[in-house]
Amino acid sequence: MKFPRLALCAFLALSSGPLFAATTPAVHKPESAQQQRMAQCATQNKGKKGNDYKAAQKACLSGQNATVAHVGTPQQRMAQCSAQNKGKKGDDYKVAQSACLKAH
Repeated sequence: MKFPRLALCAFLALSSGPLFAATTPAVHKPESAQQQRMAQCATQNKGKKGNDYKAAQKACLSGQNATVAHVGTPQQRMAQCSAQNKGKKGDDYKVAQSACLKAH
């Protein structure tokens, strides 16, 4: 009768080591620059949904201005660039509008 108890105690003592080892805190590796940028862009684009979110994330991760990089019809891009360049006149407006439209 003593042998099964002794074997059981030995088994429990040896098998509980990995159980306690799993509860130790994991070593935290610092985030890479890409991971930090993804987290920052996700926070910045919180609340957007669907294609708007995807376009804003893509623009943010590539370093573009999210409001300008919105993918849409040519008319929508023209309207966005016009709104961005509001207040400019003459050649300044034409140059800024051209640069904005080429960024798409």
